[in-house]
Amino acid sequence: MRAVIQRVSRARVSVHERVTGEIGRGIVALIAVGRNDTPEIAASMAEKIARLRIFDDAEGKMNLSLLDVSGSLLAVSQFTLYGDARGQRRPSFIQAAPPELGKELYDRFVAAAKSLGVPVETGVFQAHMSVELANDGPVTILLDSDKLF
Repeated sequence: MRAVIQRVSRARVSVHERVTGEIGRGIVALIAVGRNDTPEIAASMAEKIARLRIFDDAEGKMNLSLLDVSGSLLAVSQFTLYGDARGQRRPSFIQAAPPELGKELYDRFVAAAKSLGVPVETGVFQAHMSVELANDGPVTILLDSDKLF
């Protein structure tokens, strides 16, 4: 599983000009499921994001997590994070999960984040979405369950 997370002051996602998810302070997580991912990986990624210390404490140091600041999570599925363009100009998505597995594990990720007490908003799986956000910092972190980066 891969994620691009951004600390935000506000964000929203729309499908056909209809807002499907909107948050204030928190994290936007672009989530991609790999073909070898499991429910355990989805739960682990949700916990990693909820507990990642990327919010400032009283001294201005990144010491607080999403849970510590009572922030929200906007989770947006984005299989293109598995795009591999190393040998060509058109990316290959062979390492991305097929849609059925992708949806199942994306839903498990969302459920795991909610079970930790994180308010979660979402996009629409497999839809063409428009994501608007105000990156706070800017702070952007790349996560990969295989620890490739």
